[in-house]
Amino acid sequence: MTPPPLHTNHLNRIHLSTLLLPLLNFFLLQPSFAFFCPTPSSLLSPSTTLSMMSTNNNNHHHPNIHLHPPAIIYTIAGSDSGGGAGIQADLHTIHSLSSGTCHGCSAVTCLTAQNSRGVTDVHVPPREFLMRQLFALREDLPPLAVKVGMVPTVELAMELGQWLSEVRMDGAAGGDESVPLVVVDPVMISTSGHKLVDAPAKEAMIRFVFPQADLITPNKFEAEELLGRKLVTTRDVEEGAREILEGMGPKAVLIKGGHLLEEEESGGGSGLTAREYAQDYLLTNLDVSLAGKPVKDQARLCDGSRGVWLRSKRSQSWYFTQIFGIQTSEPISRYDTIHTHGTGCTLSSAIATAWAMGQRQRNISLMKRAEEEKSDQTDIGALHSMYLVDACCIAKAYVNAGIAHAVQIGQGPGPVTHTGFPNSSQNFPILALSPDSFSMPSFRPMRPYQTISSSSNNGNDNHPAVTLGRILPIVDTIDLLQKVLATDGIQDIQLRFKDTTDYATILDRIQQAQTLCQSKSVRLWINDHWNAAIQAGGCFGIHLGQEDLASCVAANGLDAIRTAGLALGLSTHSYAELAAALGVRPSYISLGPIFPTSSKDVKFDPQGLETVRQWRRLIPPEIPLVGIGGIGDEVAAKAVRDAGVECVAVIGAVTKADDMGLAVMKLNEAMS
Repeated sequence: MTPPPLHTNHLNRIHLSTLLLPLLNFFLLQPSFAFFCPTPSSLLSPSTTLSMMSTNNNNHHHPNIHLHPPAIIYTIAGSDSGGGAGIQADLHTIHSLSSGTCHGCSAVTCLTAQNSRGVTDVHVPPREFLMRQLFALREDLPPLAVKVGMVPTVELAMELGQWLSEVRMDGAAGGDESVPLVVVDPVMISTSGHKLVDAPAKEAMIRFVFPQADLITPNKFEAEELLGRKLVTTRDVEEGAREILEGMGPKAVLIKGGHLLEEEESGGGSGLTAREYAQDYLLTNLDVSLAGKPVKDQARLCDGSRGVWLRSKRSQSWYFTQIFGIQTSEPISRYDTIHTHGTGCTLSSAIATAWAMGQRQRNISLMKRAEEEKSDQTDIGALHSMYLVDACCIAKAYVNAGIAHAVQIGQGPGPVTHTGFPNSSQNFPILALSPDSFSMPSFRPMRPYQTISSSSNNGNDNHPAVTLGRILPIVDTIDLLQKVLATDGIQDIQLRFKDTTDYATILDRIQQAQTLCQSKSVRLWINDHWNAAIQAGGCFGIHLGQEDLASCVAANGLDAIRTAGLALGLSTHSYAELAAALGVRPSYISLGPIFPTSSKDVKFDPQGLETVRQWRRLIPPEIPLVGIGGIGDEVAAKAVRDAGVECVAVIGAVTKADDMGLAVMKLNEAMS
């Protein structure tokens, strides 16, 4: 497709720009007019050399921003002259969320005359001019992600659909990593329920644009408009998302549930019982769900093809009612504010940005591997593992924070505030196991060793919180377990099984291990085999990976573990897995691998210290954070402790030490 010529009828509208363009280009190309770009804040970890690990480094700047250019993201949307929504909100989001690792470009589909009180006029530029914008961008600044907003006419929808098809085909020729993610926010109905586009434009969006979309993000009213029926219950939402996914062409659909479901019930499902909760429902096709999945043939709770409910936790009471079982009448509420202008635009552009940040990191890793460079501080597992569900979690947290900090700047509702990459557990969403259940009891609470002097025990009447040890040795044989138990300074130990899947053998070993641990007053944690641990009796806790967590949920194992009074620890490696873990409300959450490790079981890149800091900020402070992977001595342990880890899970640092007692002593001191 070649760029269309401008019709002569439009030349009188652009004669001034024709005169100004050469002058503008001249000034922009002068060195003195180059924009100064400070080194942005980064999500990337500092060097993992031991000397740097032992330094308390509070500088999170990206060391290689100039070596690796920012990812380019297009926003193709309407202009909000008031600055709170549309392309203005999108560009704010792209820069703020990515800390400069993404660069926003824009193509305007319509111009509005508006302020905080409302829209007074709308002008739709000619089709030819939109295409000239897109061609100008594409020939110089190829996108890694594209966000599409308001497309007000049939003609624009047809042209845009064709253009998106060509861009995606060009990207496919360069490999999967070159295909831009397309996020479509189908701006059809406002949050107050007013229609913004006519029926022909809607049908053109469905026919020409939706099939090019990796994700569409309708709000409740827009989803109802697309489906031609009301969404009354959570089951209605799930069925509606499936119908859109299978019948309208996108690879994934996110129905934004910040809008309250109606009071009445409909056949086939019960009405939402706690309407103050803010929940979004994400459903993806299988290919999207498999992208970045570490074990392709095993399910996780955060797999988008299963359907994922993302729930906001918005009040301080969440920590007591949802984590520690202390009942209160106050719900997890949405923010009670009118200052929400631009939430839909911000959410969709934040999803595109977060995904592009992950793809940029993956592209950097591919380039480094092709050049046979060694892994360095640019490797960061959670960012490398940022795919669609992860991006939705980050985007929801970003919008939540933006609403929480929103203020009125005019006479009408204020816009979402742009606050940077999420850094608070109050705003990070949980993955709800059931969209209609809001009172799941917690697992046995733990508290970090470092808070042992605190007057609060972080527990409940049934299970007062116990103190998690500073180190958690992991062993896979009874012989090793006996050797570790003979060492002073051990409070917890985890037994895993690498050489057998025979249930009777596993049960026998657990019973032996429990007898040995009981004699030393050491708490025994069992890795994965929760049913055998319950049958054996006497164990303290279970540790589950994400795949084993999903199979446990499917077998109603969480209720069995809870009924047995056992503690529960959960592994996490990505933002989606973290949301899944928070939804289960475990006793502790682990992150790994922190540093490179020789273990062949590890399917994720090293996380680095900055990810540790992020996890500590995104997890409620009452839940201990356990670090695992590559923590080979007390120097590494001290580094992760300074970054926010309260307990280190170690293998070779204890089991392969020449002097096991000395190694345990040094590790405990480092974690104090």
